[in-house]
Amino acid sequence: MIISLPPGEFRAYLFDCDGTIADSMPLHYRAWKQALDEWDCAFPEDLFYAWGGRTVTDIIASLNADQGLAMPVEAVARRRELLFREYLPQLTPVPGILAHIDDACGRIPTAVVSGSTRDSVTSSLDALGLLDRFDVLVCAEDYTRAKPDPEGFLRAAAHLGVAPADCLVFEDTEMGIQAATAAGMASVRVPQSRQG
Repeated sequence: MIISLPPGEFRAYLFDCDGTIADSMPLHYRAWKQALDEWDCAFPEDLFYAWGGRTVTDIIASLNADQGLAMPVEAVARRRELLFREYLPQLTPVPGILAHIDDACGRIPTAVVSGSTRDSVTSSLDALGLLDRFDVLVCAEDYTRAKPDPEGFLRAAAHLGVAPADCLVFEDTEMGIQAATAAGMASVRVPQSRQG
């Protein structure tokens, strides 16, 4: 499968990580379920995908509020991350994305803009042998307003020294596409995988 790009001459590619580069969403969902089951917290799969792009701590806080729970946010986030690490050997790239990463490498600057922590992003990219392909990583701890806010994408463009209008964003979630649009960037939607 080849992912078609919109017309235009782009001077930088910005990639989301989970679900866009790494086919990690099914593995993340398994880690979420396992961590939340320990607290009798429900997290339906459709809600997990609908909330794609939100930070881990924001999701836990929302689940607490919605279900009247008092899960310790940082402890549950750490537990979920540890469980996800156990699944990393099963991680594969999203079909059709490697050609675009290869095409950009050495030709134009690239960045990863993710709602996941830097530790999680670097672990996923390292497991796929892609960590050295990106000039900049903008992760959850690098900005204050999560997608659909454009802050993460705008920070990446600034770090790369490229105007937002010259950036192409690769995203798998509606929130990510909204963030790219709000940043004044063109975007391409990467089909989501739900096989796990």
